[in-house]
Amino acid sequence: MFETVAWVLAIWAITVAVVYSANRVVSGPPALTRLPFQSGWLPEEHALSRYHARWYAATLVFLAFDVEMLFMYPWAVVVAELGVSAIVEMFVFLAALFVAVVWAWREGALRWA
Repeated sequence: MFETVAWVLAIWAITVAVVYSANRVVSGPPALTRLPFQSGWLPEEHALSRYHARWYAATLVFLAFDVEMLFMYPWAVVVAELGVSAIVEMFVFLAALFVAVVWAWREGALRWA
């Protein structure tokens, strides 16, 4: 039984390899995927090389502090019902965020130039 399965897998692998090889031989280079969209100018560099690595840190800091708003909106709705404990918890949360901002600032993640 295992020999039959092995033969079927081998024939399948050979068939896939032949089909992919024939496709690469028959089809030419994909011209439309190599040209820029709409502008008509050929690209001078890769699209990802235009963005410096420092922007990734700034983006992650922005996302972290943008996502914290997801926690603050529901809190603002129920703060009157929960009372003082909700206010204390939010101040602890904001203190942790403030520590993160100070750390990011000290590491230079907020420098734009």
